[in-house]
Amino acid sequence: MRFLVDNALSPEVARQLGEAGHDALHVRDIGLQHASDPEIFERAQQDERVVISADTDFGTLLATRRQQSPSVLLFRRGTERRPSEQVALLLSNLPAIEPDLMTGSIVIFEPHRIRIRTLPLMP
Repeated sequence: MRFLVDNALSPEVARQLGEAGHDALHVRDIGLQHASDPEIFERAQQDERVVISADTDFGTLLATRRQQSPSVLLFRRGTERRPSEQVALLLSNLPAIEPDLMTGSIVIFEPHRIRIRTLPLMP
């Protein structure tokens, strides 16, 4: 899969996803470390990448945009904060969530569950 990791997460997440065989970039890799959330969305949409973040503002942005892409994967408060454990959590669940990410969804990793909502989000 193709991922764009937001500034809310370590560049190590992108590096480890790359080592696992995925096309993953951190926003710093492409000069977007100071970009707004809408700019990050536009780039992810152009490059057909899934945004990975811990910033819950992306959920709000998805709701206001009412578009089917880009998909977003969020690590919520209480989930593991170490990059290696975030990557392990993502990779262990990727086979189950990949179809949703490919068709347009927000996937939310919480401490004891994974929530999936299909895009576009409706208020």
